[in-house]
Amino acid sequence: MTREEIEQKVRAFLIDELEIEEDKIFPDAKLKDDMGIDSLDFVDIVVIVERNFGFKIKPEEMAGVTTLSQFCDYIEQKVG
Repeated sequence: MTREEIEQKVRAFLIDELEIEEDKIFPDAKLKDDMGIDSLDFVDIVVIVERNFGFKIKPEEMAGVTTLSQFCDYIEQKVG
């Protein structure tokens, strides 16, 4: 899976399933501050990522992930 495909899938579920406005989704957007993703949304993201990318997110691995770009980097490492 290419980086572009990962970014497209992430963008799609952020818009469709978490109802985040498209103009808030950009590479340097902070997950919490800019996009408003909270702990309940994160539970949904765990399920969505497992369904779309085939792996489970480990919370300790996400500790330093604060931006959308870092989140896509994390997914890319796991599926690559």
